[in-house]
Amino acid sequence: MASQIIYSKKYNALLYRFVLSVTLFTALSCSTGLRNNKIEGNKIPVTADQPARQDIENFVAPYRTYIDNDLDIVLAFNPETLDKSKSIEKWQTGIGNWMADVTFQYADKVFFAREKKHVDACLLNHGGIRAIMPQGNVTARTAYEIMPFENSLIIIALKGEQLNEIAQYFAKEKKPHPLSGMRIILGKDGSVKSISVNGAPVVNEQVYYVATSDYLSNGGDNMAFFKKGVASYDMNYKLRNLLIDYFKDVDTITASKTIRVSEE
Repeated sequence: MASQIIYSKKYNALLYRFVLSVTLFTALSCSTGLRNNKIEGNKIPVTADQPARQDIENFVAPYRTYIDNDLDIVLAFNPETLDKSKSIEKWQTGIGNWMADVTFQYADKVFFAREKKHVDACLLNHGGIRAIMPQGNVTARTAYEIMPFENSLIIIALKGEQLNEIAQYFAKEKKPHPLSGMRIILGKDGSVKSISVNGAPVVNEQVYYVATSDYLSNGGDNMAFFKKGVASYDMNYKLRNLLIDYFKDVDTITASKTIRVSEE
């Protein structure tokens, strides 16, 4: 008990000194008018002119070797280069179709296993595809290059009204965002002529389960319709890991060229 009292007194004395010091410093600063009104800095670029530190290189080398060996194991084969800059038509690309279809397929598996519900559609964003998938062997590194972000799979329950907003979004954005499970027909004037899910016309009051990323589910890329969802399900499944699981499950990559959005 005595030791606690001594400790308390010491603590109070230190706290008193600290508060007193801050108070005196503030008072002196105010009285002298001292202000920090200029901050200078220099950009120091990291270039080949900077000498390598061999001790650091020796430390990092075994970790780099381990990671490279893991990332470069061949998982599948891609028969044709898939590039988001090469459109099948105005509204879709081979790699976008492939990515949306794979996400739809694996999202449906995990969603049904956990919630006993099926996914109706999948919508991702064109800008989220960060690399081509070249012809040849496919590795885990391929998935990291295509999807370098830590985006997770989210299932959003949307009413048919929001699916109409998705169609309007396509008409306005005019970008080939990856889409699966939905068929959208737009007029030449940008109007929405028809929307269907799994071949059936969309019903405004019906609930549809749409797979997407956590970034888009929060309204990213101006996809505000996702924030109107009546329910949200976090699958705790990285999109990158989803792609790696697909590579492990197949021998050869297949990318559908089916039309998802078109003008008539």
